[in-house]
This record gives sequence, C-alpha cells and structure tokens, in this order.
Amino acid sequence: MADVKVEVDGDVGRLTLNRPAARNAISLNLARELGAGVRELAPQVAVIVIRGAGGTFCAGGDFDELMALRAEGRAALAELFTAFRDATAAIATAEVPVVAVVEGHAVAGGFELIQAVDVAIAAESATLADIHAKFGQIPGGGGTVLLPRLVGQARATGLVLTGDALTARQALDWGLLYRVVPDAELDAAVASLERRLTKGSRAARAASKRLIREGMSLPLDAALDAELEAVLDHILGAGGAAAAESFATRKKDA
Repeated sequence: MADVKVEVDGDVGRLTLNRPAARNAISLNLARELGAGVRELAPQVAVIVIRGAGGTFCAGGDFDELMALRAEGRAALAELFTAFRDATAAIATAEVPVVAVVEGHAVAGGFELIQAVDVAIAAESATLADIHAKFGQIPGGGGTVLLPRLVGQARATGLVLTGDALTARQALDWGLLYRVVPDAELDAAVASLERRLTKGSRAARAASKRLIREGMSLPLDAALDAELEAVLDHILGAGGAAAAESFATRKKDA
C-alpha cells in the first residue's frame, strides 16, 4: 500500500498521506513519495491538495524509523531529512498552488509541512504545534527557518522552545493558515477553494506564487524590480491577450 495516495480529479490533484495507523507520521518512504507525487501531479493539474487519511493531518516524524536510522549512522539519518526537504522544495517550485487541508493534529514535521505549502485551510478543531522541544529534539524540516518568516521571530522562538500548541483559530490569527471553518463545513470549503484555484490563468498564478516566494528572501527594491519585469512580460505576452479577451467578454455579458 502506498504511503502517499496520488489521484487526479479533473483539474485537481490529490495527495493523501496514507499511514493512518501511525497518524500519517513521516517515514523516509512517505517523504519520498510526497515529493514524487507533487512533481508527478504539477504538470497535469491546476491545484494540488494534500490531506491526511483517517481524520488527522500528520503527527510528525516516525520515531521508530528515526531511531533505526540513527543506529545506522549519520548518512542514513540524513536521508530522511533530505527527502522531506526535497518534498518541500517540490511544493515550493511547483507551478500550481499546493493546498494543505488540516484536520486533527499537525505537529512537528506535520506542522513544518503546513509552513511549506502555499495555502492551508483547517477544521476548527485542528491543533498545530512544534513539539520537538518536548522530546529534546530540534526541528529538522525547516521549522527554524520558515516559521520566523511566517509569524515573526518572537512567536516562532516561543513556539519552538516551549512546544506550545495552537488552536486553528490562533494559527489563523498568527498568519499560518488562510482560513478556518467549522468541522462540518470543511469539505464544502475545500471544494469551493479548489474551484477558485482552478479558474483563470495558470501562468499568472504560477508567476504570482513565484514572486511571493522569491520576494520573501530578496531586498525590497530587488523584489519590486522582479515584480515589474514579470508583470511586463506577462501583459506584453500571451497573458495580456488573454486578459483583454476575458475583459471584453465580461463587458459584453454585463
């Protein structure tokens, strides 16, 4: 049985973390299949949705496998973290939005996966946390790098050093989530989000995603220059022609 189920549903690609008995804990194989799944789906669909099987998103790294890899030595242990980093890199470079649907718990590596996606939507009952400190560990999936960029240094340091949990509403307020909905409305909200993300220009959406991600690490002037060049390229190319046609059609239908 695959650790990550890969499905195509029209313009939507679905990746299901599929280790429900282990609360979808991240193993070496799951990390590899996640990265491969993103790369497989990105050219075929308009949006990729990641969800956990069994009503929980992801409980972090698989501790038993972590200890087994530790016994094998540094190189073997590094494979796990490198594979997870490769999966998050695939998410970052995919030319389509990657969405996480958060139910149950998203902790440790699962929490870091939330930080890596483009859009995260959560059920109101969901809990998010970096629990590495509670087990005497250090975040190894990007948490010390991505979290401060998302919530600021003070909040990131507090979360990492204490292991405190966030409710979904708190995570929304802190900028980790795009939207939180009542549990009973989650599926409908995800379906609505999927419809919105499959409409319009794939090229424009890909460029916007790239500019946002790259702009986070660039000086302000360089980021603004990159945006200017991208929008000029887009409007002077096929994107401008498509926009003109769309606008003309909209005026005619009004």
